[in-house]
Amino acid sequence: MSDDRTQLPPGLALSWGVLPVQRRGPKPALSVDQLVATGIEFGDRDGFEAISLQKIAAHLGVTTNAMYRYVRSKDELLVLVLDAAFGPAPDLGTGDWRAGATAWVNAQIALYAERPWLLDFPIRGAPVTPNLLSWVETLLQSLDSTGLSMHDNLGCVLLLDGFVRSYANLARQLGASEQVPVQAEHVGAFLVPRLAAGNYPMLTRLYTHHEYEDELDDDLEFGLTRILDGIQVLIDQKA
Repeated sequence: MSDDRTQLPPGLALSWGVLPVQRRGPKPALSVDQLVATGIEFGDRDGFEAISLQKIAAHLGVTTNAMYRYVRSKDELLVLVLDAAFGPAPDLGTGDWRAGATAWVNAQIALYAERPWLLDFPIRGAPVTPNLLSWVETLLQSLDSTGLSMHDNLGCVLLLDGFVRSYANLARQLGASEQVPVQAEHVGAFLVPRLAAGNYPMLTRLYTHHEYEDELDDDLEFGLTRILDGIQVLIDQKA
């Protein structure tokens, strides 16, 4: 297999198992898999910013320059770490498309809860690596029974993915916040009379009924149900 990866995005060839041609010299002491596993270990322990060629090299007992025998750049390493950390998509079963989409969303929410640092990876284009593509493929297969066009189904994937990322980011930031919840007793006691005296009738009602708060509660189910209902409307229109 050719070693010419210069025309491909960083990490694409390596993610699919296409390794560079081994040049003459000592056998490499490490492997790409070791670098990626260490990157995931650092991410799980210290977050996205901890994943660097320098830190991984020091941890593995080699120089930073030695890392370039395995990956061309930090960008290439990050692509491989992201794909491996996601892992293959779960089996969504053979239920209807709503059940499959719900399972897909819940699986991603669980993954981001376990590895919130995955949300920090920059998005530079559509997925092209094996595991990330498997997540797209498995949801497309579930949506195939809708009768919608491939273009519409891909739009549904993008919509659901955006919803998952938005919810997961919000959950992470609220979980990491050291601020008191907005529905805390003293906050409510301070705000309610001022909201009532001002032009905030809707918020006054929400505060009075303790429905304006930092906790997500059933927001995930509510948002997902509205999206799925919207997709059903599109299906009915196209039928």
